[in-house]
Amino acid sequence: MTDELWYKNAVIYSLDLETFMDANGDGIGDFEGLCDRLHYLHALGVDTIWLAPFQPTPNKDNGYDVQDYYGVDPRHGSNGDFVSFMHQAKKLGIKVIIDLVVNHTSDQHPWFKNARSSKDAPYRNWYVWADKRPSNWDEGMVFPGVQKATWTKDKQTGAYYHHRFYPHQPDLNTHNPEVRKEIRKIMGYWLQLGVSGFRVDAVPFILEMPQPGKKNPVMKFEYLEEMRNFLQWRSGDAVLLGEANVLPEQTKNYFGERAEGIHMMFNFYVNQYSFYTLATGDTAPLIKALEDTRVAPGISQWANFLRNHDELDIDRLPDDLRQRVFEQFGPEPHMQLYDRGIRRRLAPMLGSRAKIELAYSLMFSLPGTPVMRYGDEIGMGDDLDLKERDAVRTPMQWCAEEGAGFSTAPKLVHPVIDKGFYSYQHVNVADQRRDPQSLLNWMTSLIRLRKECPEIGMGNWEILDAGVPTVLAMRYSWKGNAVMMVHNFGDKPVEIKLPATKGASERLDDLMDQDSIEGNSAKKFTIGMTAYGYRWFRVKTL
Repeated sequence: MTDELWYKNAVIYSLDLETFMDANGDGIGDFEGLCDRLHYLHALGVDTIWLAPFQPTPNKDNGYDVQDYYGVDPRHGSNGDFVSFMHQAKKLGIKVIIDLVVNHTSDQHPWFKNARSSKDAPYRNWYVWADKRPSNWDEGMVFPGVQKATWTKDKQTGAYYHHRFYPHQPDLNTHNPEVRKEIRKIMGYWLQLGVSGFRVDAVPFILEMPQPGKKNPVMKFEYLEEMRNFLQWRSGDAVLLGEANVLPEQTKNYFGERAEGIHMMFNFYVNQYSFYTLATGDTAPLIKALEDTRVAPGISQWANFLRNHDELDIDRLPDDLRQRVFEQFGPEPHMQLYDRGIRRRLAPMLGSRAKIELAYSLMFSLPGTPVMRYGDEIGMGDDLDLKERDAVRTPMQWCAEEGAGFSTAPKLVHPVIDKGFYSYQHVNVADQRRDPQSLLNWMTSLIRLRKECPEIGMGNWEILDAGVPTVLAMRYSWKGNAVMMVHNFGDKPVEIKLPATKGASERLDDLMDQDSIEGNSAKKFTIGMTAYGYRWFRVKTL
């Protein structure tokens, strides 16, 4: 059973083909380039790659406007190149999950071209239409401040089509059984080519049935069970990783009462409170967020992350807490986006090696599976001169040569960062690989450490009372083994006392240092913590 739950002790690496590695010199990343860097990911300790969309696309939204679900965009190679990549990944023991973008298609998809040709067209009911402009035509935008509407008039038939995202991304009508059948066919195709699951984009919007003029659409959570059942019949250990930024009380609907929904879900809620704690040092709201999102050990699992390919969304925080995060990490208007987020990479947001290490130590020790973004292992920066989310989508910085080792082309899909502290001349893989004290080598050690602690992914956890408001202490137990992680978010050293559990005589063996801490006569451990310090222990019963 543990092997089938491989995702509980995995380390997932998120990357976008177009900005990772260009092998043919056209300025755009491709599968051949990714194959050339698989040994790097293997050495880093990554065992699962999450690929952003790579299918044929007009590319108006970073590939999330899919034009053909069954192919590879020629910019990235061919279907044969994909199969070759999967073969190489399998040889290295690396699993692959890919984006499943089925809330909407591109307006250039043949289905939509047919649907808009006539009100009687065969694919008309594959999309969501209204004969008159709905009263809520300008409500519910995913990109407020940039997006103008969620219903747009189609000139060919005079009707309005629904789109949660941009107008060039019309929503599929998932309440049409034929659409859901096609979604299963798409899943089956890529499973047959060897993928180990899907990161399901915009899950809530797949489940809703928009009604013109109605604000609260009906949600059909049984569609997740349909997808789950199909997935398990085709590939017993494949997984669904859902993107759903929802409140804690809604999460059970997505996981399912009997774990019949999606296997994993990004914990946006804890992510937002983690950044509040990083900004202020106050752990109380984070502790509450962890308790509010507690999932019993079993099949369901959270996926934890710090930054991803989008903005840092902090919309779930109360106004006063959100303002504290903006003040600390995105104080200038051009750093903010959509009235809810921050469009910066992790390293420039946090500003110091100590805080970066603290943040990643926290993320890797939270209940669930860690997901890291390409380039964060070397502390890549952002380019705020680029529009919207493109600020955090610059090419991977492999070396100090021109083009950052990403490409030899004179013009790149996005410009590399070539100025300032985070330029590729200063921040790159080649230099950090040779430096024993580099962030890259530290991250490699952290990944190895996380894999040595399956208790985090598989076991029960509890918050320990550290008695200091800046300190978070957690203990995990599984199969008679236990580990403990302690983090100090304060800017001053502290000393804390933690209890040995169940009155047992215990010892803490430091997993990052050659140190052990014995319990005293009162069965308490005295632990010293540096400013922004973190410590991982294995608990030994004497």
